[in-house]
Amino acid sequence: MATLPRASKSSAFLTRPRSDFDAGINTSTAWTEHLEIASVPSSDDELEESGRPARALYDFEGKAEFRELNIKAGDELQVLKEELPDGWSLVKTDSGEMGLLPRTYYTFTSDFAVSPGVELPGPSSFSKLRKQREASSSSITPRASPRNSVQPIIPQNTGEWMFPSFRQSLLGGKSLNRFSNFVTSGAEEWVLKGKAADTTVSSSSFHSLHEKLSSTFSDEGDEEGGDDYENDNSGERFSQIGMKEAENHFVDAGHAWKSKVPPFRIMVHSPSKRTSVLSGAYTIYNVTSLFHAQSNDSDSPPGSPTRITVQRRYSHFVILHTALTRRLPGIALPPLPEKQYAGRFSEDFVEARRGDLERYISRVVRHPVARYAEVVTFFLGCESDTEWKRMVPYHLSMPAAGPSFYAHVFHPAFNLDLEDAEDAVTRFATHTKSVGKGVQGLRNIFGRVRESRVEMSKAERLLSYSLLSLITSKPLASAPTTGVVEEDEEYNSKDKGLLNEDGAWCWREGCKACLGMTKAMQRTSEALQSVADLYDDHARRTQLATHEALKGVSHPSSVYDGVVATHRSTLTRYREATKDSHADEDMASRCETVLNTTMAEMETYHAQKVEDFSSLAKEHLDGEIALYEQILTRLRVARRSFDPPQLEELSTSPRQPSIYERELEQPRLGAAPLLQPCPHVFDSAPMRPVSVVIQEGVGMLLGGSATSVGRGSVFGKFW
Repeated sequence: MATLPRASKSSAFLTRPRSDFDAGINTSTAWTEHLEIASVPSSDDELEESGRPARALYDFEGKAEFRELNIKAGDELQVLKEELPDGWSLVKTDSGEMGLLPRTYYTFTSDFAVSPGVELPGPSSFSKLRKQREASSSSITPRASPRNSVQPIIPQNTGEWMFPSFRQSLLGGKSLNRFSNFVTSGAEEWVLKGKAADTTVSSSSFHSLHEKLSSTFSDEGDEEGGDDYENDNSGERFSQIGMKEAENHFVDAGHAWKSKVPPFRIMVHSPSKRTSVLSGAYTIYNVTSLFHAQSNDSDSPPGSPTRITVQRRYSHFVILHTALTRRLPGIALPPLPEKQYAGRFSEDFVEARRGDLERYISRVVRHPVARYAEVVTFFLGCESDTEWKRMVPYHLSMPAAGPSFYAHVFHPAFNLDLEDAEDAVTRFATHTKSVGKGVQGLRNIFGRVRESRVEMSKAERLLSYSLLSLITSKPLASAPTTGVVEEDEEYNSKDKGLLNEDGAWCWREGCKACLGMTKAMQRTSEALQSVADLYDDHARRTQLATHEALKGVSHPSSVYDGVVATHRSTLTRYREATKDSHADEDMASRCETVLNTTMAEMETYHAQKVEDFSSLAKEHLDGEIALYEQILTRLRVARRSFDPPQLEELSTSPRQPSIYERELEQPRLGAAPLLQPCPHVFDSAPMRPVSVVIQEGVGMLLGGSATSVGRGSVFGKFW
């Protein structure tokens, strides 16, 4: 009797919660599903009763195919459903048209006097605040936070969760979200409303905390304030606002992030294959953090670093990246390497994946803010599997920081010049695009350099075989015969006169001079074989590591695209807030907070760029120097064989056959394909014809061998 399959039980942190609204990849799907469920009344009368009057703040040109409205600033609206996922609201215009509109594009008419959830201080408080701002250069600009608390964001049932790699391969890693990073990061909401999504304290208490923190974060007492925060490792929440010290971020006067934790090294090593009853086979990696103790005595040798090693699999890196993206929306995080199914247990793939994960986590901990994030500390320090499973749901269920991220950014007041900020983002955007284009060209050329080293290896090996064939009178199977007369080819290697009894390349018996010369040339042939091996190994190991490392500096424009978009949008708001006719000091101050954040990100890229390209150049030069030093060593040894006293010693005994003579009939001139780096997430791959994809998919379904490489699932072809 056939039965329906039962749902498999899964742990809490692997179970994907369902939402009552699915925004989907396009909003038309969201609209259809939302009208089918009971959360929206079925009649217009019921909609009018439940709607709240509102007015559009900005013009919005929606797309009709997504059921989005076209709104002009000042239009009267009825908000039927305010809280929809992905920042949408269901609204109705005066003409009776219903559709979707972003939440930040309207305001309730009943809230014109006072924004919802924000307690405005009295006039005396405003005057006092203004005096404090004008008097101190070290005051902190973020403004008050509201009381209302936003519910945690529930992941949707479609979109990036289902097919992340398909989206990245199809669109080159770009998101399908039509909103800019200025909106999705919470910067727009922070600029307009100044509310922190995960705090539940009043404006006065939040402002008083800023005043307390600013007293320790000044130009004169910077070291003292920094020590206070670095020594606060208790992990206890502040009693006033309920946030941890790791969530406070500081920008100094030079638009650079203030680092609370000294840099440390990360190694991902020792991959091993494991098997689970639930998930099947997978690869586990050891992740080791190396902390070097800072010594005041420069003469004393550095001590051994403190090591912390944990075991992580690829899905754990996905959890880390997801949590970091939600909690640190204002910084540019490196992209997570793609999950690939082809040959995932082969030695080459495991090593490539190990290197990609090591470069990813190393770039994360290099960032002065991400380095001390709570989830990073948890990822690198949790050694217990039980504790890991217990804490993962906590980190995944934390709401997206949104505007609260900027509420926890502290910087000196008046730390920004509008013209400098405009010029900086223009230059930065132009420079990153140029760097990205140049690095792509460098990656392509470097691949050709590696191929040329393999060809050089073949040429050196062929030269060795040819030289050995010459002194042994044994024909080389694949040697070119251009310019050789046919009669000259008719000879037997065993004929007398080719070699004497001692194996010397001479027709005279007992010729000591030819015997020494023959053995010296044989050593030269063997040295050339060693040189060929060095060229081949250099291209496959040393240069492959450099080729892989070039991915870390590629596509800076794509990585920092969100930072640039946020910076430019904030500049627009800043100009509006500083107009003489409509001056808004609070909004201008919040704009300065966002601009200080983006300027700090640009400075972070500048510092890392100097380190990255210097390191790449030095590693390449060190590798080339090491290669040619080994080649020179072998060539010098072969060269000394032609000079006394070694030449005289060689002529004292008969020549022994070389180990490479047996290869003359079948020379090793064919090389294995050169292993290439795994593509970067933002690399644009050429799309194959649909017919080829369908043919390969049908072949997999029927058990055929459409390709030589197996896949983990039918959809594996698409990612």
